[in-house]
Amino acid sequence: MTQPHISKSTAIILAQLFILLFLTLSLCLKSRQAAAESFLLSEQDPESASSGEEAKKDYIHWVDFTIPADVMEKAFRLDINTCQEPVHLDWIELLSWLGARYGGDFSHFKESDLNALAEKLKNGETMEALTKDMKYYSYYHEAYTAVLGGMVGYFEQEIETPLPEAFPEVPGTPQGQDGTPQNQDTLPKSSAPASQSKTWVTKYGLKAFSPIAKNFPYNDYDDFGVARSYGFKRQHLGHDMMGQVGTPIIAVESGYVEALGWNQYGGWRIGIRSFDKKRYYYYAHLRKNYPYQSNLQVGSTVTSGDVIGYLGRTGYSATENTNNIDTPHLHFGLQLIFDESQKEGNNEIWIDCYELVKFLHMNQSQVVKVEGTKEWTRVYQQKEPNNGSDTP
Repeated sequence: MTQPHISKSTAIILAQLFILLFLTLSLCLKSRQAAAESFLLSEQDPESASSGEEAKKDYIHWVDFTIPADVMEKAFRLDINTCQEPVHLDWIELLSWLGARYGGDFSHFKESDLNALAEKLKNGETMEALTKDMKYYSYYHEAYTAVLGGMVGYFEQEIETPLPEAFPEVPGTPQGQDGTPQNQDTLPKSSAPASQSKTWVTKYGLKAFSPIAKNFPYNDYDDFGVARSYGFKRQHLGHDMMGQVGTPIIAVESGYVEALGWNQYGGWRIGIRSFDKKRYYYYAHLRKNYPYQSNLQVGSTVTSGDVIGYLGRTGYSATENTNNIDTPHLHFGLQLIFDESQKEGNNEIWIDCYELVKFLHMNQSQVVKVEGTKEWTRVYQQKEPNNGSDTP
């Protein structure tokens, strides 16, 4: 059989194509490595940046938030227990150190590691010195700050003031069998039952709330990333909390209403943006006919702990106000935004909220029914001191 003949010029062209392909693949691999170093670390050396435009594009592109609730609580307790001590331990710094130590895999967590770190800081060592050889500490710190940055700090809150004795004994006043005065109209004014009163106090602690109001039951499991097929095949990018229709839904963090209305996937939904614009909270499948508090509109300001809406089963329909969800539940989502280009599109960052919701369960907003309406309202008001500053 005659062997195919390849001319010298053809051989040269093929060799050049092979070299070009090899160089292209090498360049792609180096570019991916450089992107990981730059974007994951989210650090920009001004001297190495070729232009200001490149510096602007240097931001985190992905966050895998896997901190267990009990680890968050341990770091949180160290934070609040030292808030008035000479060395105040910052819970996000503690968690970031752990994240860098374990490569984000908290299955390796040891409480002794956390306690040893706390002792070093209390004894005068600095976080800067302790992390100088941790290549990815700055990435974890920026990522965890984006998730947790608005949840712990100083805030002002209403509390009940101690009530005076309802019916102090007045000498000579006839007493009934239950010990209460018989002729209350004739008692001195100071002896009449006092109405409940409240006062404002400044606190330091957890100022974010669970998405479900206090004393309203719900159940949940970690369903982040499971398959969804309505409309198109996709992953579930939220956390479902199953409960009764009408359960009051609570603003987790203070911010402003960025989205309000119907979405064929989420039904009646509310989107709230944190004041620092790093977090977008998404509450979906709200109640048919009366999904939100009546005073809410796009642009409204809400405070953490406020009632914002009501659990339902709307959605999966292009027709507004349709119940097409089989099981009543709240779809709660948390999106991180390091650059506005990530708000909508293919670069969105949604995190698994399961462990975060477990952590927030310790702080549930107490609510009361507003008589004559379909609404509930919070019992104790809360506000950010000094326009949201974390210092008293």
